[in-house]
Amino acid sequence: MTVFSLAKRNVLGNLKNYLIYFASMIFSVVIYYTFVSLQFSEEIAANMQKWEGLLEVFSQASIFLILFSGVFIWYSNSFFTKKRKKEVGLYALLGVRKRTIGNMLFYENMLMGVGAVAVGIVLGTLLSKLFAMMFLKLLDSAVKVSFHISMDAILQTIIVFACIILLTSLHSYRLIYRFQLVQLFQAEQEGENLPKPSWITAAIAVILLAFAYWLILQPMTTGAQTGRNFLLIFASMIVGTYMLFRFGIIYLLKLAQKLKSRYYHGMNIISTSQLIFRIQGNTRMFTMIALLSALTLCLVTVGASAYYTISKVADQEAPFSYMQISQGEAFDNQVNTIISTDGDHPVQAQLKVTALRVTADLTSFYYHPSGFRANAVPIKLLSINAYNQLAKALQREELSPPPDQKLMLIRPMHATFSESEVLDDMISLNSGNEQQSLTIGKLVEGRVLPWGFPDLCFIVSDDLYGRLLKGSSNELLTYNAYKVKDQQTTKRTSDTLMKLKTDQNGMSSYYYQYRQGIESAGLNIFILGFLGLVFLAATGCIIYFKQLTDAHADKERYQILRKIGVSRKEIRSSIAKQTLFVFILPLILGVAHYLMILKALVAIQMIGGNFIVPIASSIIAYAVIYLSYYVLCVNSFNRIVNQ
Repeated sequence: MTVFSLAKRNVLGNLKNYLIYFASMIFSVVIYYTFVSLQFSEEIAANMQKWEGLLEVFSQASIFLILFSGVFIWYSNSFFTKKRKKEVGLYALLGVRKRTIGNMLFYENMLMGVGAVAVGIVLGTLLSKLFAMMFLKLLDSAVKVSFHISMDAILQTIIVFACIILLTSLHSYRLIYRFQLVQLFQAEQEGENLPKPSWITAAIAVILLAFAYWLILQPMTTGAQTGRNFLLIFASMIVGTYMLFRFGIIYLLKLAQKLKSRYYHGMNIISTSQLIFRIQGNTRMFTMIALLSALTLCLVTVGASAYYTISKVADQEAPFSYMQISQGEAFDNQVNTIISTDGDHPVQAQLKVTALRVTADLTSFYYHPSGFRANAVPIKLLSINAYNQLAKALQREELSPPPDQKLMLIRPMHATFSESEVLDDMISLNSGNEQQSLTIGKLVEGRVLPWGFPDLCFIVSDDLYGRLLKGSSNELLTYNAYKVKDQQTTKRTSDTLMKLKTDQNGMSSYYYQYRQGIESAGLNIFILGFLGLVFLAATGCIIYFKQLTDAHADKERYQILRKIGVSRKEIRSSIAKQTLFVFILPLILGVAHYLMILKALVAIQMIGGNFIVPIASSIIAYAVIYLSYYVLCVNSFNRIVNQ
């Protein structure tokens, strides 16, 4: 029998134990191959406006997936390597040379890796059309996707996972050289040091987490303040989470031991003692999973929230189907001809309004746009009549005229301030040789002009607008606005008009902004959704592998319990309680961190709109995945120690 045939027999004989590891590797290969194959899809490239820029996002996500897959496969391989120390020691005791044992372990891991890559590429190829259709559905593109095998994607996948598998195989090869023979036989008897409970460190952990949550609830008005607060929030969360699992949980378990009536009831003494004994080894795992789960859920929710608010954002960036600044009769007629000849999208509203571009002193104003001196910021002024014309065309509520000494501020697109923070703030308009000071009387929701930085547009009375119009230093802008039917499908006309865009005419198109938004949001939700599934599946596997390690280490202890009369049902109940404790801790803390971080993102307007559905969907998917691993873990643990 050759070393290779022995390795092949070992893999086939232990396939049941390797199944989760094998399935996880296959899943990683399928997801990575999908990402790579989409990068080479001609159908997707033809239906995206900015494919080159979005292609870079795919590449960055692929790199991130490579790193995570590598860490996960390394961890999984370490689990199975540790599990086989006694077997390796037996080979060495029988006189098998170290090099031969190392070769056997190397071949075993290579066989597993090659098999996982082969199966993963086959499944990825079969599923690539489905993933491409899902992606195009997110992009709202009705395109037929042909079945295509990308040799470039296959080659790239093979190279990446060949490197990962080669590294893990070399790690397995060195097992026989890293430990002495006695250490290999005593691997299962290696215990963990019992941590000492400390109410002081437990209290510090709670204080750190409370501080992080309190900081999230504080207003963040400036970029510097936001950056500082988030740095403190993440630092407090990471340290607080680790200390809570390392000291706080052991302190609570020690307190549970003092509740004699409950502690000595049934198998609670065994369950509690096992958790205390294993808590130190689980601390890093709990911390990593809680933080990674919170991050994953946040990323998925941010992506989903952006996707759900695409139309709202497009309405803010381009309120009208088409809008441009007049550049003379010839240019205006050219634009009008292009729009009016589009028979599939008839014009529902067409109007011409004027606005004044003036400089203003915003020294006494709450908001100062970056890049401009506070006493000379360019702003736009609309008369109340012009605003109401635009609002009527957009089917919005019209406003009552403001007093001459008051003006209304149309909320800037990315502003986070409230009406109370800007109400009665003073703005001085530089008109000719004089300055006119006005105060903010109202904050108006809903923009009517295309976005442009600095995004400051004010509404004034018609009388004041007429007087300011006479100022020689003020620039008059004439806007031509069009509202057409089914503006979300005006690709041909929009593409033609956007080719005419210059800084002077400020051409804007609702469809152009909508497509940019849906491509970006669709790509984000696709990437973050799949990465989220990979992360959650991998973290569930990590808990599963750790529990199996503990099961093999505790097998003899449970056999002793069976011999002294403990029933199999009682042992299974004890296992279920211990495993539930292990799964529920990172789940609860991860969801708590997720909800608080989400609140901070809402406060800085990184996400907005109705995100109840993304939150509920993320938490449900997270709970279902972990529940599946919990059931699998309990059954596997019970099968090892109780049969």
